Amino acid sequence: MVKMESLAYLGDENAFRHLVATFAPKIKALLLRRGADLETAEDIAQETMITVWRKGHLFTAEKGSISTWIFTIARNLSVDRARRQVLWLSFGDDFDDLPSGDELAEARIVREEGEASLIAALATLPLEQREVIELAFIDGLSHSKIAKKLDLPLGTVKSRVRLAYQKLRDEVQGTG
Repeated sequence: MVKMESLAYLGDENAFRHLVATFAPKIKALLLRRGADLETAEDIAQETMITVWRKGHLFTAEKGSISTWIFTIARNLSVDRARRQVLWLSFGDDFDDLPSGDELAEARIVREEGEASLIAALATLPLEQREVIELAFIDGLSHSKIAKKLDLPLGTVKSRVRLAYQKLRDEVQGTG
């Protein structure tokens, strides 16, 4: 089995096949949960994996895990796609009578800033804590499955998740 953190991406087609098999379905599922239609989710998953193939030489484990890097690429492609698909509408003369949508835009900005600060906070975690958080929240594994996968006691996994959660909360809230 190929260790993902050690992939060089420089023409290693077997490593890339493993990477696609691992991440493309997860990216597609994430996009579908966030409201993308099936075709868009598949397109963005494919674009993400093509970008990983082309820019794999830019990945460095010191900056974060491979999964964080790949999901960041997917998120950025998704945002770019959404921006390109905005349609221009003529609102007519009674547009001034419509309620303001500023609250929705502000909420979106706050959410996006929160996501960015969470991604930055993930990069500050020690590797063993970041690993259990990614397995739990990105891969969706239970604590017992994480313990089995990493060959760790269940209590150790739970402690790492709790410590990582506290560090992430403090970092995102600006108290860390």
